Amino acid sequence: MSAGKRRNWSTILLRLYVLALFAFVLAPIVTLIVFSFNADRFPSLPWSGFSLEWYRAVLTDATIASGFRNSLITSAVVCVVSTTLGFLVAYADYRFNFFGKTAFVALAAMPPTVPVVILGIADLTFMAQVGLAGTLQAVILGHIVYCAPFAMALIRIRLADLDPDIERAAWNLGAPRGATVRQVVVPFCRPAIFSAMAITAAVSFDEFMIAWFVSGINETLPVRILAMLQGQVSPRINAVGSLVFIVTITLVVLAQIAVFSFRRTRRKAKG
Repeated sequence: MSAGKRRNWSTILLRLYVLALFAFVLAPIVTLIVFSFNADRFPSLPWSGFSLEWYRAVLTDATIASGFRNSLITSAVVCVVSTTLGFLVAYADYRFNFFGKTAFVALAAMPPTVPVVILGIADLTFMAQVGLAGTLQAVILGHIVYCAPFAMALIRIRLADLDPDIERAAWNLGAPRGATVRQVVVPFCRPAIFSAMAITAAVSFDEFMIAWFVSGINETLPVRILAMLQGQVSPRINAVGSLVFIVTITLVVLAQIAVFSFRRTRRKAKG
């Protein structure tokens, strides 16, 4: 067999492997969405008929609506605050050299490396000490700690492409440091900032363990779903799971659009 044919077969096998991998990962999600429209109470084939009953039940359930609202509020606040903190830490790592910098950056990036059970228990202990346990503020603070390192990593990767001489040139031309950050660094990092906001919002919206430990009666949607699973199995879970998936994938797609639009703009500028 010639080298060209071997390469063709290798390419075909690689594509088949990737397709099989995607099918394996997406099969449960597709099944969830399909059965969310099944009129039968129990998932079975063939369908007993198409129905939106379970979506109507979800949209009229006050506990689910409350959990969805709490998740939206939490993810909205978390994406803004964690991206701001991530930008500040990433810029400090990029621009300044100071004693203990390595330890500072490692500490800032540590939360996602800690098992979420340990992180949830630690959050509960701390929130109980400051009187915030069982509040939505506790969920928000816990998610900020968990999500900020994701924003920091995305923005730091972007800052690695910024020539340090650009800031020095602005300083030499009389621009204050603050104005340089606002008018040079932030616009340069805008695609990464948008991506970080979308990713941190998605992570916060889906996060369960921290919210389960500290939320109390202020349940987020993932915590509400667990409570539903602990009772009788209800087809409403398929509907609410489908809605959560749509929200999450929308945020991820928005992050990708921000990255691709920047790359397209940069290619046009170079061309």
